[in-house]
Amino acid sequence: MIRINLLPHRAAARKLQQLQFYALLGVGGAIGLVAWGLVHLFIAERIDHQASRNDYLRKENARLDTEIAEIKKLKEEISALLARKQVIESLQANRAQSVQLLDELAKQTPDGVYLKALKQDGQRVSLAGYAQSNARVSTLMRNIQASPHLENPQLVEIKAAQVSNRRLSEFSLGFAVKRPAIEEPKGAGSGKSDGKAAPAAKRQG
Repeated sequence: MIRINLLPHRAAARKLQQLQFYALLGVGGAIGLVAWGLVHLFIAERIDHQASRNDYLRKENARLDTEIAEIKKLKEEISALLARKQVIESLQANRAQSVQLLDELAKQTPDGVYLKALKQDGQRVSLAGYAQSNARVSTLMRNIQASPHLENPQLVEIKAAQVSNRRLSEFSLGFAVKRPAIEEPKGAGSGKSDGKAAPAAKRQG
């Protein structure tokens, strides 16, 4: 009877299986390392790309902040210039109104009335002076009421006074200046030059 020893064959097969297992394990490990490396490179590339975008956004934000600051500064300068322009226009209007007020008072002040003080606060004017009689003060108030540029005279006080050995009536009163906008539609043309020409024409009349 022939006996065959299969132990070496089985050992060789087991060893071959182990080698195949280790080979597959090595190949799987290598594939895993390659996949991990690729994923790492992809993530690193995405991180670098996002960092580049963030840096670009920071630079753009800084540029926009600078432009916003310049725009804000320009707006402040424009506001300051507009405020100066309004002040200049207001001064010019007040100067013209003051000249017109003095001219109108000279016209409406009757003989025997002497003015000593004049104060304007906006459209309201306070007036003080002396008159030869109370009737002269009444005439002055009627003239103011009838004036095309003055209105609403109100007597504040009137009393007897002695000035240079003369007995006079010392008075103080207030009245309002009519706004020039009321007369603008009556002008022959339009514009600021026409608005200034109308009072001059009336003074000549």
